[in-house]
Amino acid sequence: MWKDAPSHICRGGDLRGLAFCCPPIKYCPIHQALNILKLSPEEFIKLKEEFGKRSKLGLGKNTCFGSLVWCCKITKPCPYRDLELRKNNISPEEYMKLKKELAEYILKNSPWFKESVEILSKKFPKEDVERALLETGDLEKAYKLLKMRK
Repeated sequence: MWKDAPSHICRGGDLRGLAFCCPPIKYCPIHQALNILKLSPEEFIKLKEEFGKRSKLGLGKNTCFGSLVWCCKITKPCPYRDLELRKNNISPEEYMKLKKELAEYILKNSPWFKESVEILSKKFPKEDVERALLETGDLEKAYKLLKMRK
């Protein structure tokens, strides 16, 4: 399970919350998050679809956007998602574990992550920097966490 899962981006969550976003069809806070990550909407869609092809999040043809990769956090009620989870024998715990992996996949494949690791690795060990960025989904919080752990 993902104990410290962030809120949805539209509810003020950190960048890890992109794992719970719909496709960026209309203008909403997702576009600001994508700008931070230096990803275009098309690149974001591609990343989520790639992850879906290699995980159970690619299932869920009867959800709003045809795949669990686009579905929201388990704490938000959704009959379509929940039906597909049951139909595909995916527990809420497994779903959230996969969403955490998806969030990390999105972050790791963004220019923001690569640039942040490069900059912070001058002062902290690279592995620690990567872990802090993935744990927080926020550059400032990651930096504070690294300073605390030092």
